[in-house]
Amino acid sequence: MEVNLQTLAAGIDTVWVLLAAALVFFMEAGFAALEAGFVRAKNSLNIIMKVLMDCTVGMLGYWALGFALMYGVDKLGLFGTSGFFTEGNFDHLGLKIPTYAFWIFQAAFAVAVATIVSGAVAERMKFGPYIIFSFLATALIYPVAGHWIWSSNGWLYQLGMKDFAGSAAVHAVGGWASLAAVLVLGPRTGKYSKDGTINVLPGHNIPLAALGAFILWFGWFGFNPGSSLSGLDANIARIAVTTNLAAAAGGTVGTIFTMIRYGKPDPSMAINGALAGLVAITAGTAYVSTFGAVIIGAVAGVLVVLAVEAFDKMRADDPVGAIAVHGVCGSFGTLAVGLFAQEGGLFYGGGFHLLGIQALGLAAVSLWSFVTTFGVFYVLKQTVGIRVSVAEELEGLDVSEHGMPAYSGGGQHGTLKSLLPELHGHPAGAEPGLAMGGLALPEQQNN
Repeated sequence: MEVNLQTLAAGIDTVWVLLAAALVFFMEAGFAALEAGFVRAKNSLNIIMKVLMDCTVGMLGYWALGFALMYGVDKLGLFGTSGFFTEGNFDHLGLKIPTYAFWIFQAAFAVAVATIVSGAVAERMKFGPYIIFSFLATALIYPVAGHWIWSSNGWLYQLGMKDFAGSAAVHAVGGWASLAAVLVLGPRTGKYSKDGTINVLPGHNIPLAALGAFILWFGWFGFNPGSSLSGLDANIARIAVTTNLAAAAGGTVGTIFTMIRYGKPDPSMAINGALAGLVAITAGTAYVSTFGAVIIGAVAGVLVVLAVEAFDKMRADDPVGAIAVHGVCGSFGTLAVGLFAQEGGLFYGGGFHLLGIQALGLAAVSLWSFVTTFGVFYVLKQTVGIRVSVAEELEGLDVSEHGMPAYSGGGQHGTLKSLLPELHGHPAGAEPGLAMGGLALPEQQNN
């Protein structure tokens, strides 16, 4: 009877993790729709292709190298050294589910990291070099950071860092990798004028971006509760609730904050506000109360708006707000565990110990992802090149990189003549209030 009960429990846990893995993988559809909506029509097919490559090339990279570096046997706390191509013994993990179930769940996380960067480099990066980065992100950059935090031998795990589902391991890593990529790549043509003016290059389909956000929100119920790795864990209900409340608070506050700051509720900031809340709660979703989740989400809803402005002023051109959503709010969420965790958090009498560990871990993985990504992009820039030509950028990457437009029959998105105004920072049809790519602040509008 005991064996049968154990087998039943393992079966339930396996089904739960596979279901969660499917939800997390479906988030790629959300990323694709979100990013396609936030870029101009002439580049929407290209961004879909980049996300697709994350799922294809990225999966292979995580299978060949990434999983072994992340969860292989390790005696130094830095990276695994066994289990390449998922071959070998993973008994040291102490899993109650098959290794394959654990692998596919973790692989879905890995491709999400690369996809965060795809949005930040949209509309001007060559397709081939992006494939190279996608492979390295899933095979090396993310797995090493994940090993530090989540492997029982990882040095940050040993210190006691808490990152339940990846505000640091996934989102901060992806967000700060995005910043490094953008700094090497440079801004889109026409985004910044010589006099310092920030020009709005509005996304072509905000409803599509909103649909992407809803899909991401839906997938987060696999991302966070699924990280329990057990369908028998009673805490998964609480995790789902804290996840949901943080998203609701982020979207609400992001909307209200833009109403106060800009005079109108900005749809893109409502979208990214909800995502910011989701990103921020991911680290502490299992450790904080519902009130803590609402506060974390609300703060993230403000931070994302301020961060989009700040990076624009730095001339770090990010068409979808990936650095703000994932880098800034992922970092905040990691630190928020040290404040709001009911066991060990500063606001619950735990002192500064946990907060210090969270800060150290955040700094370590952020520096790792920034430096490695900067290095990869710099080498690619000096060798194969990473930017399309100005003419190709103006024509649109859909046509110049893939030979076809995303939309046919009525648009002229691929004609150079219709796109020449962008050279002067005055794209046709730009409307105040459409933030991504580029927040449409009142002082930034070209009248």
